[in-house]
Amino acid sequence: MQRRTLIKGLATGLSSLYLSNLYARNLLASGTDRPMAAGPFKPSWDSLAQYQVPEWFRDAKFGIWAHWGPQCQPEHGDWYARGMYQEGSDHYKYHLQKYGHPSKFGFKDVINEWKAESWDPQELVALYKKAGARYFMAMANHHDNFDLYDSKYQPWNATKLGPKKDIIGGWAKAAKEQDLPFGVTVHASHAWTWYEVAQRSDKSGPYAGVPYDGKLKKAGGSNKWWNGYDPQQLYAQDHALSKDSLNDNSMGEHWYWGNGASVPDKAYCDKFLNRTLELIDKYGPELVYFDDNALPLWPVSDAGLKIAAHLYNTSIKKHGKLQAALFGKMLNEQQRKCMIWDIERGQSNQIEPLPWQTDTCIGGWHYDRRVFDNKSYKSAKTVVHTLADVVSKNGNLLLNIPVRGNGTIDSEERTVVEEVAAWMQVNSEAIYSTRPWKVFGEGPAMESVVALSAQGFNEGKGKPFEAADIRFTTKGKTLYAVMLGWPEDKAALVKTLAANDQVGKVSRVSLLGNDSLNFQQTAEGLKVQLPEQPPCKNAFVLKIEGAIV
Repeated sequence: MQRRTLIKGLATGLSSLYLSNLYARNLLASGTDRPMAAGPFKPSWDSLAQYQVPEWFRDAKFGIWAHWGPQCQPEHGDWYARGMYQEGSDHYKYHLQKYGHPSKFGFKDVINEWKAESWDPQELVALYKKAGARYFMAMANHHDNFDLYDSKYQPWNATKLGPKKDIIGGWAKAAKEQDLPFGVTVHASHAWTWYEVAQRSDKSGPYAGVPYDGKLKKAGGSNKWWNGYDPQQLYAQDHALSKDSLNDNSMGEHWYWGNGASVPDKAYCDKFLNRTLELIDKYGPELVYFDDNALPLWPVSDAGLKIAAHLYNTSIKKHGKLQAALFGKMLNEQQRKCMIWDIERGQSNQIEPLPWQTDTCIGGWHYDRRVFDNKSYKSAKTVVHTLADVVSKNGNLLLNIPVRGNGTIDSEERTVVEEVAAWMQVNSEAIYSTRPWKVFGEGPAMESVVALSAQGFNEGKGKPFEAADIRFTTKGKTLYAVMLGWPEDKAALVKTLAANDQVGKVSRVSLLGNDSLNFQQTAEGLKVQLPEQPPCKNAFVLKIEGAIV
């Protein structure tokens, strides 16, 4: 999920559109033994451009995500299954102390330790719905290549190994009980290059030259707990290394299958295609998120195009119209018509013409006990401010609450979720089913805008929000002004609503959670006298009615 370095493929090389055209000439045609859903969508960018974002998703605005799998078992943060094979790294040192050397105890063995013994999906999803989530998403696999569902095509899955539970099945059932649209996130297309570190060995010390377990084969499992399982079905490392693979920071360069990346073979692409089609067919997700530039394995394989067409046609067959939401990253202009643009840990700096989504987390993507110990989670205030900012720009917020290895969330996380719930109980009217206004906001923070990188990652880099920072949303003829702080003098000023020919006359102002307020519409702005005490914490919503244009 999280990149150790920013992806440089677009910044240092050719544009994504040019690369798409270049690679398409040598596109690897993937194959499947599963029936593909018939319908109007074909596996091509031109055909996928028929896509229209469903209204239910535009109305939902807020989703919660369980980015949970075996890498949460060590409780030591994100990308553990890669970092543990990088000699001298924080994960490597922790692994040596906790489990032993990666030549003897590899990530396959971490999977065996993971039991998810205290997991209660019903309780967690009910909590998330209370917090205001209008959809719920769960990780189906990560770059570690371990499927968290009952997979015919990937024997390394959670029903056979580790917890021996159908994790996606459990989440899906809980979401259905709460009447929440259910989604899955798919990250496993990158295992081919991401796991290359498992082919290494230490350069120094008592294990110098002793290979890690990334090249093990099925025959090596005799008298081992994994007897009968082929580690290559997990690690996929029976191939030559990518260019610069020994550079720990090279993964970002290889994300788009360029810059000397080792390109997956047809068998790998076919397996990924089959696994993902099976996931869609078996669990019926309404949302599918790919942690990929555009679509998985693009632009070296058509597997992602086939998955997208299958998802859309399946949705039409199920609902009578297209209700699916599909997400990809770093999309060019054409691709943004084909799916929903997702920005990781960042926000757009403008009202986007097409609906989009920010995905972020209150801590690390995979659970990290140190975040709890240091009390360094994002606050509910930060979550609420992010939500208001994103929604004002035509976006949705997908928020990950990291889950511990045992399947629970910790007390600090629960406090954040409950505080968000309290805010939504008062103010959700300004969030759900709203649309952007003619401007997204006003205030000092807009003067310190930080540009997006190619992928995102501008989160928290601008000036902190204060009371003068306001974000706007609309519903019908009602305008909502979300104040991101409480003025010390208990007087709000909305400068954008200054009396002039461009703005209509305000007829009524109220504060959500309170009664009508006294106001004046002057050449300086809309001046509103606030009550002595705010009705909630973190952000405060003025409901403004009248001829707002």
